[in-house]
Amino acid sequence: MEDQPLIHPTAEVSPDARIGPGTRIWHHAQVREGAVIGRECVLGKNVYIDRDVVIGDRVKIQNNASIYHGVVLEDGVFVGPHACLTNDRYPRAITPDGRLKTDQDWEVSPIRVCRGASIGAGAILLAGITVGPFAVVGAGAVVTHDVPAQGLVVGNPARLAGYVCLCGRPLHDRGDEQVCPACGATYRLGADEGV
Repeated sequence: MEDQPLIHPTAEVSPDARIGPGTRIWHHAQVREGAVIGRECVLGKNVYIDRDVVIGDRVKIQNNASIYHGVVLEDGVFVGPHACLTNDRYPRAITPDGRLKTDQDWEVSPIRVCRGASIGAGAILLAGITVGPFAVVGAGAVVTHDVPAQGLVVGNPARLAGYVCLCGRPLHDRGDEQVCPACGATYRLGADEGV
């Protein structure tokens, strides 16, 4: 029984969604049809997972985050509270002739958040980008371009502010390499991988 998903009674999970063993879905979360959620994930209060979203194993999504159709979160991704991952580069409620837009009137621009990356509280990821492995998107950042592996981006629009260790701490330059002051790991990460 330990491996069974734990779904709070107030959560709304489509019977057409696949939920991995050990995953916990908390108060008032909504998981739409076709969504695939891996093993040992945590979805906080009021999280919204749109249709056909794909979430890997051991992903944590904190309260009030919105993950829209076309998003893929790889294994070990962290999504902070109130983050929003979008899917439409040209949002409109109506067509040029005034009709309400339907699914046939727009094109999904997917987002991929790669293994181990972290998305800070209140961050917004615009459609059509990739966040590299173990990258960090700072709280409140508005990400409009791809983020390199282990890149740290902050601001609106988000800009590359440095690189981070696999442990999450900002790296310090030491000659032609970067070093983590917390764990001592060293890296050679290129500044030409810009945002």
